[in-house]
Amino acid sequence: MEHSLNVVLIEPEIPQNTGNIARTCAATGARLHLVEPMGFRIDDKKVKRAGLDYWDKLDISYYSSTADFFEKNKGGKFFYFTTKAEQSHSDVEYPNGCFLVFGKETRGLPEELLKANHDSCVRLPMRGIIRSLNLSNAVAVGVYEVLRQWDYPELSLKGQLHNLKW
Repeated sequence: MEHSLNVVLIEPEIPQNTGNIARTCAATGARLHLVEPMGFRIDDKKVKRAGLDYWDKLDISYYSSTADFFEKNKGGKFFYFTTKAEQSHSDVEYPNGCFLVFGKETRGLPEELLKANHDSCVRLPMRGIIRSLNLSNAVAVGVYEVLRQWDYPELSLKGQLHNLKW
């Protein structure tokens, strides 16, 4: 069975974070959805540098607004990552084709979206004195939890040393 995972960034602000997230998506086969407005242009050299030379290996879609995104992805199973959630990201079973939704770096996801989808909100556990994790780190944790649950489909599980000299 082919697996499909979607990462959604609603109004990302920092180009380096989006570049790092693009690299994570390329490495894992997750599709990246970018929702405008963004705090940068996608051809910004900081975005490209953070994503390295993996942009051609990325499945990416762009949307003009949050409403446009939800209109074009009706019927999807969405999980909203937020510091305001009551359940942990690892307490949820993620179905094939699900969408992991993340908000902008400075404000997260809109509260009205979270209230309307309370049962689908998840958080990454952390100490209470910390406001939140970096967006690219949060995405990586979320993506790899889903892939762990799915037993890492289509991913290489073994590496190999090169030029090993003991």
